[in-house]
Amino acid sequence: MKALVKDRRLAVDVVVWGGLALLPLAVGEWQVGQIAQYLTYGIFAMSLALIWGQCGLLSFGHAVFFGLGAYAMSLTTLGMLPGLESWTSSYLGVALALIVPALAANILGRFLFYGRGLQGAQLAIVMLAVAVVAERIMTRWPYAGGMNGLMSVPPVNLGAFGLSYELYDPLPLFYGTLIAALVIYGLLETLVRSRRGVVLRAVGADEARTGFLGHDTRALKLAVFTLSAAVAGFAGALFAAQFGFVSPPLIGFNLSTEVLIWVALGGRRALITAFLGAIAVRLAENALGDLLGPAWLLGLGLVFVLCMIFLPRGLLGEAYWRLIGRGGAR
Repeated sequence: MKALVKDRRLAVDVVVWGGLALLPLAVGEWQVGQIAQYLTYGIFAMSLALIWGQCGLLSFGHAVFFGLGAYAMSLTTLGMLPGLESWTSSYLGVALALIVPALAANILGRFLFYGRGLQGAQLAIVMLAVAVVAERIMTRWPYAGGMNGLMSVPPVNLGAFGLSYELYDPLPLFYGTLIAALVIYGLLETLVRSRRGVVLRAVGADEARTGFLGHDTRALKLAVFTLSAAVAGFAGALFAAQFGFVSPPLIGFNLSTEVLIWVALGGRRALITAFLGAIAVRLAENALGDLLGPAWLLGLGLVFVLCMIFLPRGLLGEAYWRLIGRGGAR
């Protein structure tokens, strides 16, 4: 049975990633560039699915780490780091986009998990407050552009040794982002399917019992929270390079709410469904905007509520778990 589930999971992965790789053959150049942007949101969604779907940590402020990564990338590539003005490498920007959010999450997590041991609604509300405060700080910080943010952020430059190769045109940008998403998925999925992944799901199901069995649940939550923040920061770095700007809303509550909807509708129990959920919802937003006009948010909210009531594993998640032969699992 386990071998069958593994084979079906592999088949789904091949279909999804192979289909995405062939997508430029079926759509126009403009759509390719647009979907490249949505792949970035998919990486962000996987970072939330890792802590929410696997470890039961619901965060209403996950965009804080996305925004920190975006600002780290922007300040680096714009030559605004004090003492490092000449170091505008995209490689350095990505490194800081991983390190800064991870460090912030690690420090914050020590207060959240080692203090009162917050979880559930308490953790969600605290992270909401963190997102609101972070957005206010960035709005009032002139160094980071204040309310207007930072403009003219350069695209990712993969050049080295004096050579330059910017991911600017839609097709290279699409495949560069797709490869990045596949690498992140592979790393996270390896963790999820490992013994450590089993323990993380046990923490989410019953933390007290998992601790009673000898596992340091606080350390586990801190580690996965830190890893999730690093992935979110990486997604933020790609966003900044693709869109060419960053602004305070990237670090606030609105984006945190959006990613919750993407993950919930896609399916938080599997990384691949959360990833596809972000892409599908962004595409659906465009269609709903054309169909419903300003009321498209109401339509999306209604779908979200119905899904949470009748399909708690998500629209794509429900199909995924039935497809791999675990219809009643997880």
